[in-house]
Amino acid sequence: MITFQKAELVISAPDKKSWPETDLPEIVLAGRSNVGKSSFINTMCGRKKLAYVGNTPGKTRLLNFFNLDDKYMFVDVPGYGYANISKAQLLKFGEMMEDYFAERKQKKGLVILVDARHKPTEDDITMLEFARYYEIPVAVVATKTDKLPSTKLKNQLKMICKELQLNDHEPLFPFSAEKKTGMEAVWEYLIPIFES
Repeated sequence: MITFQKAELVISAPDKKSWPETDLPEIVLAGRSNVGKSSFINTMCGRKKLAYVGNTPGKTRLLNFFNLDDKYMFVDVPGYGYANISKAQLLKFGEMMEDYFAERKQKKGLVILVDARHKPTEDDITMLEFARYYEIPVAVVATKTDKLPSTKLKNQLKMICKELQLNDHEPLFPFSAEKKTGMEAVWEYLIPIFES
């Protein structure tokens, strides 16, 4: 069981000038609004309120950098696919992501969170293409698995793999923040990437 003495939000950065100056390896967490990213971060870090679980999806408009024991960094990027967002904001998100992936030397990998109950979106596919383009390791985490009966879950996971055309190096992890399942498997995958 992985536990952290310290897990804290370092900065919510609106642009690259605000990125923290550290050498810590970073893993990016991406997913559509309301997919359960905050719950994922809190569960993975063993904290209740590290990442704020908002009532309004699409609240995160910044890159949130979380320091884990001065060893690793999670970078939570704005949730995508939320209807109440202007074209200008959408472009800003795109730029923010381009800047990060093109320029951030500390990036080690990407975790894309998808809702186990639904089909992945075009935005999920675009995020996956980002990772493939920049040749960084990528994993997909299917959240909210506790909301599905196990008989249905298997088929949903198959469908997600097929929709995203995942290859052998792109694992899919079933995950439930509610039941804390999938956490160990995700850490087992992430730690070698952080330390590579």
